[in-house]
Amino acid sequence: MRRITSVFLAGPDLWFPDAAALLERKRALCQAAGFVGIAGGDGVLVETEPSEAMARELYADALSRLRMADAVIANFTPWRGAGADTGTAFEAGFAAALGKPVFAYLNVAEEEDADYRGRVEALFGAEAGEDGRWRDPDGGEIEDFGLPENLMLWAEARRFYVIVTPEPYQDVTGLQLCLEALQLYAD
Repeated sequence: MRRITSVFLAGPDLWFPDAAALLERKRALCQAAGFVGIAGGDGVLVETEPSEAMARELYADALSRLRMADAVIANFTPWRGAGADTGTAFEAGFAAALGKPVFAYLNVAEEEDADYRGRVEALFGAEAGEDGRWRDPDGGEIEDFGLPENLMLWAEARRFYVIVTPEPYQDVTGLQLCLEALQLYAD
């Protein structure tokens, strides 16, 4: 097994309030656990204005950093919808395709928010059909395995922690638990 020294911090955190301070806290936790924390957007950009060219530059930089990292810790806290940020899901899948271990956490404000189907129901509405399957208002079936996230994301994670916290965008407990699990995995 390859020695794990660096971890890519995937998540929508770059868009959170006080993102820079949060990233520095997360890097410090990584360092204290014996890992180098790497994040997308760490690179120096050539493009200075938001544009398609900047988007492509950010994409290439993120994939380069994912390739450099030995493992990934993904923040699957629901972001702008019922599920994980789509960019984070992509990064976790990309890392999995590269054979890198993925650890994950999800922060929610209430215990009932820990269930994916429940979040879909709360945001969009849902009801159980005669067949017992949950459907959204358009009649589309809702994934309902009693899991905190889509089964593909949940199943890929070596460990997946759900943290109930009044501060879903600032709480780092999930990261700490992932770092502890990664230390055990790396030994």
